[in-house]
Amino acid sequence: MHRKVIAPSVLAASLLLVIPASAASSVQGAPGIGDPYYPTSGNTGYDVSHYDLRLQYQPATDLLEGTATLLATAKQDLSRFNLDFGLKVSEIRVNGAKAKFATSGVHELEVTPAQVLQKDKPATVVVKYAGKPSEFKVDGWSAWQRTPDGGVAAQEPDSAVWWFPSNDHPLDKATFDISVNVPDGTQAISNGVLQSQSSRLGWTRYNWRSNKPQATYLATLAIGKFDVTTDKTASGLPILNAYSRDLGDNAGAARASVERTGEVAEWLEGVFGPYPFNALGGYVPNVPSGFALETQTRPFYSPRQFANGANVQVVVHELAHQWYGDSVSVDGWKDIWINEGFARYSQWLWSEKEGEGTAQELAAWAYGLRPADDPFWQVKPGDPGPDNQFHGAVYDRGAIALQALRNEIGDEKFFKILKGWPAERAYGNARVGDFVRYAEKVSDKPLAQLFETWLYTPGKPAFAPPAAAPPAARSLTAPAAKPVEPKSWKKIAATDSVHEH
Repeated sequence: MHRKVIAPSVLAASLLLVIPASAASSVQGAPGIGDPYYPTSGNTGYDVSHYDLRLQYQPATDLLEGTATLLATAKQDLSRFNLDFGLKVSEIRVNGAKAKFATSGVHELEVTPAQVLQKDKPATVVVKYAGKPSEFKVDGWSAWQRTPDGGVAAQEPDSAVWWFPSNDHPLDKATFDISVNVPDGTQAISNGVLQSQSSRLGWTRYNWRSNKPQATYLATLAIGKFDVTTDKTASGLPILNAYSRDLGDNAGAARASVERTGEVAEWLEGVFGPYPFNALGGYVPNVPSGFALETQTRPFYSPRQFANGANVQVVVHELAHQWYGDSVSVDGWKDIWINEGFARYSQWLWSEKEGEGTAQELAAWAYGLRPADDPFWQVKPGDPGPDNQFHGAVYDRGAIALQALRNEIGDEKFFKILKGWPAERAYGNARVGDFVRYAEKVSDKPLAQLFETWLYTPGKPAFAPPAAAPPAARSLTAPAAKPVEPKSWKKIAATDSVHEH
């Protein structure tokens, strides 16, 4: 869940691959990875396999100094390649030799190595830089949130450019080592497992490792003063949660929600299969924004998510993304339903487990909330467009689509699909069409029309209850019926604020 969308017109200036005429024979990449929503985001010229980020941050001044080492492989001979980045760069070395570099566009870093990068050969890119992340703006806006005692990087679809250079698209996933030096008494929270920490001359360095492929927008960094809790799941997964020390009235509700992370993850394993990563947790910094985000292994939660009391539903949603969104990531941003429809449906399943309303009852209630002429029904969850990428229809209509699938094929095959899909696509990327074909294979039923109706056809579809439902249940979706609001609905609806920046 998320929420600042950078306009396509802005991202169109990023990650261009410039081809000098004299080097045309050695450069054949396209100026962008091919995302229809953000046409020049990413780069087809290379793949990054690992990021090593060595950072130092001073909360008092917002000064971030860094050395980023990228391990990459060229996909064709490259005489020039580009990175997404917004801070001031002082030096770049490629395979040990100094490289020429220039900036252009909004956050484009053009790199010309001393020697052409050869196709299929590994390359090492070292970028030294410094700057104040909050001062770098795109359309007058910064993804870096300053806090009273530090700063936070957590946004979708883009946050990396504010703190490290990258090939910034989910198609290019990599492992991460993130080492952060901060003044004593301040902590640095990031993805994965805390490998070590050490203090020297008034500074403390935290070393984090995320050892499974991770999209750049899922990398996170939170610097401040936190109360940290640790635990383990029944299977031995380490849990680390962090709470800003100045959450005020929201502190208790935040802890009462996020401390259930292990319990929720264990339940989700029964729905989606084994947890795909080696660490678990969440963090709640003192930020004014109201959203939450599925940053890999350690989701970000705004304290405003808990302004009206504990809400485990937001934890369910962000942890479900660890399977649907983080391990299996979008192939392109138009495939966002693969993330959000499933995360919302996981909330309905949690409600069903807790006896606070079945998924069918929640689907019927969501279906009945809006009349046929409501603009809600004009948004296509399978391709909502960049302006509606995080529209409520992607979540609620997207989840109703899954209930329609469940009603069509029955529980046995439905839950086999929910568990099999993350295993088949683990640590990769997928399109909506890939899921449709997988569902057809597992169910042995033609489902293209069902998904076409629910995901791609504007207008309010007919919503049929399960064929085996008793008359009372079947009446839930009758035009004249007025379903009873499920007990869980308000808690689930409260998480809708995560759509807002």
